[in-house]
Amino acid sequence: MDLLAFERKLDQTIMRKRVDIQEALKRPMKQKRKLRLYISNTFNPARPDADDSDGSIASWELRVEGKLLDDPGKQKKKFSSFFKSLVIELDKDLYGPDNHLVEWHRTPTTQETDGFQVKRPGDVSVRCTLLLMLDYQPPQFKLDPRLARLLGIHTQTRSCIIQALWQYVKTNKLQDSHDKEYINCDKYFQQIFDCPRLKFSEIPQRLTNLLLPPDPIVINHVISVDPNDQKKTACYDIDVEVEDPLKSQMSSFLLSTANQQEIASLDNKIHETIESINQLKIQRDFMLSFSRDPKGYIQDWLKSQSRDLKVTTINTCTHARHFSHSEMSLHMSAVIQQRRQELEQALAVRNT
Repeated sequence: MDLLAFERKLDQTIMRKRVDIQEALKRPMKQKRKLRLYISNTFNPARPDADDSDGSIASWELRVEGKLLDDPGKQKKKFSSFFKSLVIELDKDLYGPDNHLVEWHRTPTTQETDGFQVKRPGDVSVRCTLLLMLDYQPPQFKLDPRLARLLGIHTQTRSCIIQALWQYVKTNKLQDSHDKEYINCDKYFQQIFDCPRLKFSEIPQRLTNLLLPPDPIVINHVISVDPNDQKKTACYDIDVEVEDPLKSQMSSFLLSTANQQEIASLDNKIHETIESINQLKIQRDFMLSFSRDPKGYIQDWLKSQSRDLKVTTINTCTHARHFSHSEMSLHMSAVIQQRRQELEQALAVRNT
């Protein structure tokens, strides 16, 4: 295999891999990781000798924090970046109907944080419930119980749900044999979609009423104010999805234009060098042929120029028949004179 063929094959392989990477980046690339959740609380008893009002009243503080286990990333993700919302429900009998809920919801301007803190007055242990809603990217949905049993999926992205539906249609041969656009519903599809027949293009719209928000993570916790209670920190492991580190490397590879510019510059130099070699080869062939048989070469060269001149003359006459014989003779003389000068210049270069 010569170098040019090898280079072409290498360029094709690189281009194909770049296209594969571009297609891969269009799809979600996620990894399952463990997020360890820490729920702890501290109790500050009342101090009668305190000057400020805060110190004279007993209070407790609840902290909710977390981190990824075995996180290889250089930039650690903030704890709040994994969640869409967090609700802490305190005992309504102790804190009343207006002060028993602590809520945090993600907004476009949300500043990420490493944890959440809740402080309330009180000197008795409090039962609380934490509701954490994960921030799925892309969004995930909980399926209607009937559809979930049929597909064996509880919570998944919209595209995966549609793909599972299509797989069910193919497995059970529900696609109409005459009109491929339609699906003949079996008894389960009829119960779910409430129709005997439907277009596959209608499924995304019909799914809207069958997809629900995912279930939140529910954690029951006791905020203890007993100074003898040593178990004031609880740990929970939560499955979360994070971006595959390979995705950032793939993006960096595609965005890196420095190598591409260098390769393009080298390609231009290669083309210029090849063009220069071709020109030098033409000059060498001319000199070599002339040195072997000057008379014969000049005769062959004049015949070649005469043929070219005839072709030029025929084309010229076709587009401009009003040229006179004398004008054509002058034109031919000028062309012959120009060719003679070129030949003399070439001979002069050879002699020097």
